[in-house]
Amino acid sequence: MAVESSLTGPTPGSVALSEGFTEQKPPFRVVWRQHWMIYAMLAPAAILLILFHLYPLWGLSIAFVKYSAFKGVMGSPFVGLENFRRFFEGPDAFNVIRNTLGIALGKIVLGQIVALTFALTINEVRNALFKRVAQTTTTLPHFLSWVLIGGVMVEILNRSGIVNRAIESLGFNTISFLGDPRIFPYTMIGLETWKEFGWGAVIYLAALTGINPETYEAAAVDGAGRWARLRHVSIPGIAPIIALLACLSLGYVLNAGFEQILVFINPIVFSTGDILDTYVYRVGLLTGEFSLGTAVGMFRSVVGFILVWLSYWLADRYANYRIF
Repeated sequence: MAVESSLTGPTPGSVALSEGFTEQKPPFRVVWRQHWMIYAMLAPAAILLILFHLYPLWGLSIAFVKYSAFKGVMGSPFVGLENFRRFFEGPDAFNVIRNTLGIALGKIVLGQIVALTFALTINEVRNALFKRVAQTTTTLPHFLSWVLIGGVMVEILNRSGIVNRAIESLGFNTISFLGDPRIFPYTMIGLETWKEFGWGAVIYLAALTGINPETYEAAAVDGAGRWARLRHVSIPGIAPIIALLACLSLGYVLNAGFEQILVFINPIVFSTGDILDTYVYRVGLLTGEFSLGTAVGMFRSVVGFILVWLSYWLADRYANYRIF
């Protein structure tokens, strides 16, 4: 029987083993009796996924109709790609896409650089108490909401705030951080970097702890100073993590930070501060253009999905990272 099985191959419902032996795959009812508790634990998560992630996808059909709340999706007239055409031919399309890309890329690049620099710096500190205090202090803003931070920062960055007072005391003119369209995007990038660099450094610090201490000792014996050990031991040691995070960050190119921008934006800086998320919120909810808002949101989601897929492909190719 074993020889016959090896010649004919495994039968349906069996799992092939080495040298022609096969093992019958147990039916689902047997697996259910043995592991029903695991399926029961999985059920709430599956229900939440269906209710809040899969079922709402039906709402994407609003992008292809002239939606009326009284007629519903099925009763509204079908218009095809008309809502997408309205957006791309409208006066705001270029500005919101440009602003989204500019702010998001600025946050990604500056955030990664500052987080990496902070991690490399704090790794060289030998005072354990100072290191713990510095890490805790810089990580804390990550857990604060933008509503809370916005109320504080508006007072700090306004014309009479502490920052402009310091600038004035040095003999320079005050800066309108939240009211000048040219400066507003840089203010958003700077605030996001300040809020998140401590949290972003956690991964780099974890990678640095994985470097063999004997490598540093060998470099010190060879006469390498701190800067040389940083260049030739620390940075090469975490280079795969740097490449991985750089690849994965590509998926956030269209994520310019809806909550942050919504807290700080005002009509004066719409030309450089309005992004895709705030545009969808303003058009779809405030003005009642549900079809147009859904079309723009769908465009952002499709492009975001492509970028996420591309980021994982790059991570697999250049950093040997896979999720499946």
